[in-house]
Amino acid sequence: MLSEYYEQIETIIMYLALSGLFLLMGFAVHDVLKKNEIPMGGRIVVYSVLFFGCVGFLAKGIIQVFFSA
Repeated sequence: MLSEYYEQIETIIMYLALSGLFLLMGFAVHDVLKKNEIPMGGRIVVYSVLFFGCVGFLAKGIIQVFFSA
């Protein structure tokens, strides 16, 4: 039974791992910005770039699901 769903399990684990990496990257960016006392405008720019990177990653996954079916 596990061999039947191997590809789906692999895909789910990959997406979870990449989501975890995005989360860790967000924590690292937050720590660097806080320690260097970056102004609010700079923080907004950095967080928006990180956010849109995550949104692009999610959009890519959703598009792949809809067009592969």
